[in-house]
Amino acid sequence: MAWDTARTKQLLLDAAVEEFAAYGPEGARVARIATRAGINKERIYTYFGNKDQLFAAVLDSELQKAAAAVPLTPEQAADLGDFAGRVYDYHHRHPHFARLLAWEGLHYRGEVAAERERTAHYCEKIAAVTAAQQSGTLTDDLDAGALVRAVISLTASWFTLPQLAHLLTPAAAKGPSAAQRELLVGLVRHLTT
Repeated sequence: MAWDTARTKQLLLDAAVEEFAAYGPEGARVARIATRAGINKERIYTYFGNKDQLFAAVLDSELQKAAAAVPLTPEQAADLGDFAGRVYDYHHRHPHFARLLAWEGLHYRGEVAAERERTAHYCEKIAAVTAAQQSGTLTDDLDAGALVRAVISLTASWFTLPQLAHLLTPAAAKGPSAAQRELLVGLVRHLTT
């Protein structure tokens, strides 16, 4: 019987998403990932090298999914509030994603998983924002890269810093909600027009 390498890798990646989101790269255990996937843990080393490389593969895979689900064209960049709302919706549907990014940030040591691909992806977003700024639909008071970073940071903070929502905006702090989304979209629109 032939070994289904692609399926095995996907089972390991899926199990690793949950493990890394829950425990981070330091606390995650290869044995738990393998058990959750129903695969011998030696396959992790065969296919991914080591735990750090598996974490990088998980990030790369999840970032590709997010990029495909929440595009930003020059036309869409004219309303960054809508973009923020769509990113918010993605985080709400995929709560592990913000946790993975937060873990990456906490363990950042000068190297970024899939850096070349991620840089290219963000350059596309910056180009879309720049085009919207040049057309006059977005404020050009701010650097396009700083603006994209601010929108992504504001959006992710609802999921990575829920205590701030509780302390600063208690009416909207009852978990991911329409009120939080509306507040975020309005704030981004106010900042960008």
